[in-house]
Amino acid sequence: MTRRCSLRPTLVALLAALSALVPVSAAQTTPPSRSPVSPTSASEAQSWFQKGQTALQSGDLKTAETAFRHVLTVDPNAAAAYVNLGVIAMRQKDWDEALKNLRRAEKLAPKMTGIRLNIGLVEYRRQNYAKAIPPLERVVREDPKSSQARYLLGLCLAFTERYAEAAKTLLPLWDQMSRDVMYLYLLDVAAVESGQKDLDEKTLKQMIAVGGETPEFHLILGKAFLNRYEVPLAKEELDRAAALNPNLPFLHLDLGITYMRSGDNEKAEEEFRRDIQLEPDLADNYQQLGVLYSRMQRDAEAEEAFRQALKLNPKSDETYLGLAKLYQKQKRLPEALKMLDEAMRLTPEIHGGHFLRGRILKQMGREEEAGVEFAASQKALANQLNKEREAMQEETPIPKPELTQQQPQ
Repeated sequence: MTRRCSLRPTLVALLAALSALVPVSAAQTTPPSRSPVSPTSASEAQSWFQKGQTALQSGDLKTAETAFRHVLTVDPNAAAAYVNLGVIAMRQKDWDEALKNLRRAEKLAPKMTGIRLNIGLVEYRRQNYAKAIPPLERVVREDPKSSQARYLLGLCLAFTERYAEAAKTLLPLWDQMSRDVMYLYLLDVAAVESGQKDLDEKTLKQMIAVGGETPEFHLILGKAFLNRYEVPLAKEELDRAAALNPNLPFLHLDLGITYMRSGDNEKAEEEFRRDIQLEPDLADNYQQLGVLYSRMQRDAEAEEAFRQALKLNPKSDETYLGLAKLYQKQKRLPEALKMLDEAMRLTPEIHGGHFLRGRILKQMGREEEAGVEFAASQKALANQLNKEREAMQEETPIPKPELTQQQPQ
C-alpha cells in the first residue's frame, strides 16, 4: 500500500482540535476521605475546598493552590484536593507535578474516572503516547460514552502506529463527530494505514462533503501538498485557509515552511514569528526558525532558536539534529557529537544520523569509529532503496480526484 500522507507532520493541527475537545477536568466535590475526620475538621476542609474551587474557576491559580493545600493539612486523604492540585499544575504545564498529584488522587479514589482521563492527558501533553494509552483504555471501558477519552485514545493509538485499533476506537464517534474535519482526517489516516478501504472511502466522501469551504480543510490539503513538496499547490491551499481564518492555529507555521522551501527566507521568518504570536509555546516554530537561520548563516540566532525549541520540547530529535549540524559546521565537534547522540537516542534511525556521526568522528580523528558509522549509513541507504523498489513494484489503484482534495494534519 502506498502511504498517501504522513501522520507526524500533521500532529500540531490535531493538537489544536484536541485542545478544544478535551478540557482539563477538575473535581467538583470532596469525596469521602479514607480516614475519618472530626465534624469540625470536615467543615473546615469543605470551606477551604469551596474557596479553592471558586479561585480555580476564576483562574486564580495561586489562591486555589493555597486553599487546596489547606484542605490537605486538615484531611491528608482528600482525593479531590489532590485532583485539583493536579489540574492547577496541568494549567501551568508542570507535567511532573501534575502527574504526582493525580497518581496520589487515584490511589485514594480509584473509582474516580476523571482522574485517569487527566493522567492520560498529561502523558499525551508530554508526548508519552504509549503511556497515555492504558489509563485512557480504562476510562473508555468504565465510561464508553466518554467522547473525550475515546478521541484522545484514538490519537495516541494512531501516534504509536496501532492504526487498526485507532480506527476501531474512533469509529463509534462517527454520529457526533462526522462533521469535524480533523476527526475525519484522523480516522482516514487510521483506515488507510490499516488497509480498511471501505472505511477510507466512506471517510473521504464525508470529508469532502463537509470540509470543502472550511479553513481546516484547506489547511489539511495544504499540508498534503507540502508533504509532497508541491510547494505552489501548498501555498494556494494555505492562502485559501488564511483568507477564511487568518488566525487559524498553526497555519502560519505551514506557510513559513512553504516560503522556506520556495527560497523566500524573509517571508518564512515573518510567518514563523506570526505563528509564535498565536502559539508561543509551540516548539516547532523555533525548530523551523533554527533551520532557517542556519541556512542563512545566522548561526547565533539559529542556536538560540534551537535551544528555545528544546526548552519547549526536550524530546525533539530534529532539534538535536539541527544543533549537531550547526556545531559540526562551526567545528564544535564534541558538542556536535553530544547533540547527535541525543537525537539518535530518541530516534536511533533518524535520517542522516549515521552519516553525520561518521563525519564528526572522522573530523575528531576517530577513524575506526567513523568507518563503522559510514557502513551503517550505507546499509540504511541500501535498505531504503530496496523498500522503494518493492513499493514501485506494488500494484497501485487508479488515482481519484477526491483523494487529491482530501490529502494533507
